[in-house]
Amino acid sequence: MPHNKRTATGVLGGLAGLVGLSAVAGILVTATVTPAIAVSGYAASSAIDVFDNMPSYLEVDKLMLPTEFYRKDSDGNDVLMTQFYDQNRVPVTWDEVSPVMFDAITSSEDKNYYTHGGVDLLGTASAVLGNLRGSDTRGGSSITQQYVKNVLQQACEKEAKSQDEVEACFRSTTVSSGTDGIERKLQEMRYAIQLEKRYPKNEILLGYLNIAHFGGTVYGIGAAAQYYFGTTAANLTIGQAAAIAGMVQEPNTYRLDRPDSETNGAANGYELTKDRQVYVLNRMLSDGKITQEERDAAVAEPITPNIQQRPQGCQLATGVEFFCQYVTSVVLSDPAFGETIEERQQNLRRGGMKIYTTVDPDLQATALDAMSVVPATDDRLNLGSSAVQVEVGTGRVLSMVQNRPFSPNGSEDGSSTAVNYNVREVDGGGIGHPAGSTYKLFSVVNWLEQGHSVNEVINGRVGTKRVQTCDGNTMQVRAANDQRQGSIANFQANPGYSGTIRKFTEDSLNSGFFAMAERISVCSTNQVAMKLGVMRGDGSPLDQVPAGSTSSPNQPYNVLGDAAVAPIDMAEAYAAIAGQGMLCQAKAIDRAVNSDGEELQLQHSCEQAISASVANTTAYALEGVMNATGQGARIYDGVPVFGKTGIHEYEHTWMDGASTKVATVVWVGNVEGFVKLNDYRVNGWRLDQIRNAIWPKMQGAANAKYGGDRFPGPDQNLSKNTLTDLPNVVGQTVEEAQRNLQNAGFTVNVADATDSTEPEGRIVSQDPGAGRAPGGTTVTITPSNGQGATVPEVTGNPEEAERQLRAAGFTSVSTSCSEDGDAEQPRVTGTDPAAGSSVGRGTEITIQYSAKDC
Repeated sequence: MPHNKRTATGVLGGLAGLVGLSAVAGILVTATVTPAIAVSGYAASSAIDVFDNMPSYLEVDKLMLPTEFYRKDSDGNDVLMTQFYDQNRVPVTWDEVSPVMFDAITSSEDKNYYTHGGVDLLGTASAVLGNLRGSDTRGGSSITQQYVKNVLQQACEKEAKSQDEVEACFRSTTVSSGTDGIERKLQEMRYAIQLEKRYPKNEILLGYLNIAHFGGTVYGIGAAAQYYFGTTAANLTIGQAAAIAGMVQEPNTYRLDRPDSETNGAANGYELTKDRQVYVLNRMLSDGKITQEERDAAVAEPITPNIQQRPQGCQLATGVEFFCQYVTSVVLSDPAFGETIEERQQNLRRGGMKIYTTVDPDLQATALDAMSVVPATDDRLNLGSSAVQVEVGTGRVLSMVQNRPFSPNGSEDGSSTAVNYNVREVDGGGIGHPAGSTYKLFSVVNWLEQGHSVNEVINGRVGTKRVQTCDGNTMQVRAANDQRQGSIANFQANPGYSGTIRKFTEDSLNSGFFAMAERISVCSTNQVAMKLGVMRGDGSPLDQVPAGSTSSPNQPYNVLGDAAVAPIDMAEAYAAIAGQGMLCQAKAIDRAVNSDGEELQLQHSCEQAISASVANTTAYALEGVMNATGQGARIYDGVPVFGKTGIHEYEHTWMDGASTKVATVVWVGNVEGFVKLNDYRVNGWRLDQIRNAIWPKMQGAANAKYGGDRFPGPDQNLSKNTLTDLPNVVGQTVEEAQRNLQNAGFTVNVADATDSTEPEGRIVSQDPGAGRAPGGTTVTITPSNGQGATVPEVTGNPEEAERQLRAAGFTSVSTSCSEDGDAEQPRVTGTDPAAGSSVGRGTEITIQYSAKDC
């Protein structure tokens, strides 16, 4: 059993070693450089100076440790999700290692470990002299020297950026021939002596066992015991400890995980390792560490590996593989994990970090179940589907799923993929998916930000719209249901109407949103989307030319969601609306600590992207969707939600929405290709509507766990009924009057034609009259039938008056007499209708006159 404390002999050995080795080193170096004068006192003195001037301080860096990702289970406990490593290492403390392991390694590698001061002078001198004779110098190093070599090698490997550089590190720290070999050995000795002055023997020995290589990617006694024998370092048997101790000389020769090896495999009982094990056992027996009976029993027992693979990577993160991949992308992009991408890559695999993630186990389980309605593959189309949920007010990613299983490299037949359909390309996703009408959210926000009311009425009827593109430029768009080339139709061939922006949103009226774009530019709407965190899936700005495209940016069709975007971006935007304008970046990591347990300061931000009044009024508009085009996604659990549907060319379908606590976004569509979803059904659902089998389950689970409050309601100024200029259309044709009134945002009722002297079809009256009226007011217009005549002013007696009326074309004339005692002769006093009235020629005209006797 190794000593617990350093002995006086060890301390004295260190002091003597420093003096004595200088002389030995001087002779050895001199013999290498100038063999002819090897015995010269001057040469020896110079060599001693060389040794004494070598660096003596060795910084023992942190071990290269696996980085671990954690997630919560349903009870709130942190459970391992996965890990990443270049070196499979399980650090152990002194009490976690079996005493027999310490005995095995000291007996086989450095029997005088507890008595020398860091260097076994005789063994080292013998090894170096052997090198001078041209033989190899693998032997002769004390455990402390071997520890030094491993520390130097690991420090080099930490900075390595490729396998070639890793191998170069091995060569530079193990060179054993010529002058370089001797210089390396001497530097090892110099470091070893000083190391033993700074650290207790037990600490150095434990450090060595934790850093040593045991074949393949296995480093350290903890991982070696687990990997090769399925046990802990504390429970190793004598035979197991001897086998592992024997590996350090040639780890990849003596490793036990190659049963098919012809030289050291199961067929020959792992012969090479067995021979080395017996050597170790004999040394242990010779040193009195084990009895003859223990030695014989261990020799007789065959080596029986129990290989326990330590999986790594996101394929280990069962059920959250794509979320794991997203977390990995965050680690590789956040400067908190390293200043450069190379540093972040190294820290992921070597830094020993512990990363605690945001995924909610209950919501993730529900999301997986909901997503199962969409098959992983479909022979008829390249079918994809994904869904993501984020917490309002924090951006924490609560679930992330998709229909196709994960594999690190994908599969040729498409049955699995490494592409995360929820995120941008830079985070392991594709180039995104056209958002369809879910993008109309940004037109509503833009409309409100420019001071308009959500209850303002404009003409949303089909027809030609002059859309503002950018910088004062316009482009004509034909909104029509005629299925002609270039026409853009409404859902279900809706002819459109003059209505409010809220109504347009509920009905997802394309012609209505084009009418809005006549007043707010396309580029400003795209910029609003970017302000709310949305970019194209390839990372390019929405208001600029798409990557690899020659088309112009800010086209009218943008407002209908033709840009390919990532669902997680849309989830952030909808969460911002639910959060009264507070935009929070998606957050996949709650906290992270380095290998020392120190908290890392992660990059994450929440900022007020739009005003609360605009966000709340937008939410008010979106709430109405759930009783209209979004009614198929209703949940009926009493928790208020808003949402927006989206279909792009029937090739992609979306449902985006939120409560005040959680936002959920679902996409289904073509991963590649342009197959029409409405032509096919899966599991009882038409593909363009299958979103309604997913979104309610996911949002419902969020409602059940997180609840949700009433939305604050619209801002008074942004939801008021606005007065609009009502034009005067009297004298216009019916068609002109209808067009002008509708363009001004009014509904038109055409009354029956009335008798008028105006030409047939001309408007002779409107109600209400010209002025200002609430937008959308119904205006009744009355056209002329062309059959009217003007009642002339008649004079004289009744007979003369009747002749005048009949001469004017009136066919029905009557009289009405009023007695007047002063009247000498009957005298006409007027007519009914009065003179100047426009009436039909068949209208009865009553001649009014006075007479002495009627």
